[in-house]
Amino acid sequence: MLTETDPRAAAFVNLHAVLGALPELVRRVPAARELLTVDPRPVSVVFAVRGGPRAALAFRDGAVQVVPDRTVGTILLPFASPEAFNRVVAGEAQPVPVTGLHRIGFLLRVFTPLTELLGRYLRPAPEDLADPAFRETSTALTLHVAVAAAAQLANEDRAGRFSAHHTVDGDVALEVTGSLAYTLRVRDHRMTFVPEPSPRPRAALTFADLDTAGALLAGKVSALACLGDGRMAMRGHVAMVDNVNRILDRVGQYLGE
Repeated sequence: MLTETDPRAAAFVNLHAVLGALPELVRRVPAARELLTVDPRPVSVVFAVRGGPRAALAFRDGAVQVVPDRTVGTILLPFASPEAFNRVVAGEAQPVPVTGLHRIGFLLRVFTPLTELLGRYLRPAPEDLADPAFRETSTALTLHVAVAAAAQLANEDRAGRFSAHHTVDGDVALEVTGSLAYTLRVRDHRMTFVPEPSPRPRAALTFADLDTAGALLAGKVSALACLGDGRMAMRGHVAMVDNVNRILDRVGQYLGE
């Protein structure tokens, strides 16, 4: 099994899946929305990674939007390489803006606390998980990041592209019964994450509940065991689900615990 990771693919995951979960964090967590009131003026933060991904996070009217491939914004954060960007996301280095210095306060008082709050939900402490509401939100955000990361790895990771190459066009639904529904859309062997239910899924992977999804993503239970006891189910074009499962295995190697 391939276990090494590609820094460039990791940069795509970090930008589009990890930081890409900020809109969902703001939608779900009141404390995140309160942070946006500290500086409610519209602002866009552009991440430009040489040899890697580019996108902007646009903050306006108490919400956040990810704008792929955008290179112009209020604050521009350039990175010399995917490795440099990944170190910043890991908290091992600080970004240096080259434009928007008059809005540096937004980075310090809004953006950085938001990313710290996101990190708390994605890597929760045991005492946080004792709160059922926190645990539910943490698992939902983790699933959001995992499915979004799967789309990035299907397009940018060597093993992910191999699985995507063997996946036919159509929607794969990833569902938690009565709770969440996301879509991986396949077109010409490339995948797109759609944070909405698919109107016509060609295949589906359904978790019985959020706890099952969380345990599987954390590596605490096996997919085979969950399929055997009914906590997870597949329907439709099973080969599509099988390929998505292979890519989700790679997600764990990129995101760790």
